[in-house]
Amino acid sequence: MTADSINIEPHRETYERIVALIAPFNRKGVEITPTTTFAIDLDLDSLTVMDLVAAIEDEFDIVIPLNRLPDLETVAEVAAAVDEIREKGR
Repeated sequence: MTADSINIEPHRETYERIVALIAPFNRKGVEITPTTTFAIDLDLDSLTVMDLVAAIEDEFDIVIPLNRLPDLETVAEVAAAVDEIREKGR
């Protein structure tokens, strides 16, 4: 699933919370959209990505499996994954 194919509306609340979590990591001041990428647009290195993942996990009280991380390139993909993990946890 690509960010372009993700309808962000069902994930809007999660998306907005993730955008707020990204703010301290957004040193380039990039406008955050559903298709914003972590590696290219935000220029985050792997250590910073892991710090952001930890912040997301804490915010939503979830664990994102490490094998899912390579598939999560955009903010929309992360929002959809977080909602999916939360739904499975219920």
